[in-house]
Amino acid sequence: MVRVTNCAPEKDVDCSKSLQAVRDALYVINGKWKLPIIVALSHNKRRFKEMQREIEGITAKMLSQELKELEMNELVKRSVYDTIPVSVEYELTDYASSLDNVIKELHDWGVKHRKRIQKMMN
Repeated sequence: MVRVTNCAPEKDVDCSKSLQAVRDALYVINGKWKLPIIVALSHNKRRFKEMQREIEGITAKMLSQELKELEMNELVKRSVYDTIPVSVEYELTDYASSLDNVIKELHDWGVKHRKRIQKMMN
């Protein structure tokens, strides 16, 4: 069992702080699309349509909304170039690298979980 801190009755303050930290993290990376967007941008800068094609199933409206939230949380940088037509690129900020270990652990767990479930189904 994963235990972040001791959540015994005498440690209610510590438990509340741990829960708040997890809530804060989930607030930033919550939902179906934020982590796939971050992973897509981890390889290279991308234009909006490139990301929409790469992230199967995401609508333009949802991609736009998620990019705005990621930008607000300083994980994504939006660059607008004065070209005709105007071009916009998105890239990860240096701060986004603070999620590297989290994403790697989620990836590794996802691979193991998929194998486990597939094994159960066979």
